[in-house]
Formats: sequence, structure tokens, C-alpha cells
Amino acid sequence: MRKSIFLLLIIISASVQGQVRLKLAKLKYDGGGDWYANKTALPNLAKFCNQQLNTNFDEDDEEVDISSPELFLYPYIYMTGHGNVVFSPSQAENLRTYLEAGGFLHIDDNYGLDQFIRLEMKKVFPELEFIELPYDHPIYHQKFDFEGGMPKIHEHDGKPAQGFGIIYEGRLVCFYSYESDLGNGWEDPSIHNDPESKRLEALKMGANIISYAFTQYQ
Repeated sequence: MRKSIFLLLIIISASVQGQVRLKLAKLKYDGGGDWYANKTALPNLAKFCNQQLNTNFDEDDEEVDISSPELFLYPYIYMTGHGNVVFSPSQAENLRTYLEAGGFLHIDDNYGLDQFIRLEMKKVFPELEFIELPYDHPIYHQKFDFEGGMPKIHEHDGKPAQGFGIIYEGRLVCFYSYESDLGNGWEDPSIHNDPESKRLEALKMGANIISYAFTQYQ
């Protein structure tokens, strides 16, 4: 029922606004962290998904505030940054309602986010913990296979890349890519000068996340 209401809201919004193409959105949050980082990441990911998955995303992304009702217009929300994150009680409640209603949050550690986001997500789901997803989880085996789980895009602390999840009532509602930095890999080549092979790995994993987020109900 919650899923049907969520998808209905998206369809109604698209009709009212005259839109037929969904957009990927970046989460704006409080606390001083640079939520606005990776400016070219989502447009490039949308373009890659359109090419590889036959999706029809608008390649112009959106920014949406965690406290806004417009959160519910986007089936996939991307969150990144390097620094502090603070959720107020009302913001945590709005995010939880969004996720319970069928939304999907992808948190991408851009280095330095981990110590803050783990605490703040406990405000959203105090009864749940991040769990590391096994390598055979479907998110790693959509169009592209990642037999060893998360690809390592940037070094950061030199730790292995990991993929964590929050599972609510049997559904993965939040995916957390840690020590990988997928978003940097999605950016324009001139920004980080990553090898094309690394950019392609990042984009393929991003496409898997999008594919999983949009098809896990089926």
C-alpha cells in the first residue's frame, strides 16, 4: 500500500508539472557538511543509465531539502559530503516516512562522512543498524556483476570498499557506499583525472544501484 501511494504521488506530480522524465536528486542537509559536492556526478550517472539501462532520466539533477515534502517526488535520493551532518527530529521523521513509503536513499561517503552519518541515521531508524551486504546481494548483480562487492575508486584511508545497508521490513531502504567514493568516479573526467577504467567501474556500480532501487519491488 505504501509503495502504491508513493508511486502514485510521483505519477501525479509528473502529470501536473508536464514532466515525463524522472530526475535523480541530491539531498540537502544541515550541519555544515558539503552536501553539494560532486556537482557533475548525477548528470553523468543519469546519462550512463539512459545509455546502458534504457532509462529515460532527465540529465539535469535536482537538489531537495531533507525537510521538504518534495522529497517524495524522487524515488532515488543521493547523499554525499565530507563533513558534519545533523538531522533534526522533524527531518529524521520526514526521511523515515519517505523511506517507509518506498523511497531509496544512497549515501556515498566522500571521505569524512562516516562518523556523522552513522549517528544521524540512528535518529531515522533507532531500532536498526547498518549491515554489510554480502557479495551475493542482488545490488552487486544487476546488469553488471561485481563478484567482490564494492569497487574501490579512491584510496581515502586505504581501507577496502564496503557496501552497507539498512533493511526495513525486508526491504533495503538505504545503501551506504563506504571507502569507495563512487560519486567522484561519476564526475567529469577532468575533475579528478581518474583512469577511464575506474570511472567506468564507478558508473557501472551506480547503474546497478539505480537498477536495484527501481526494480526491487518486482
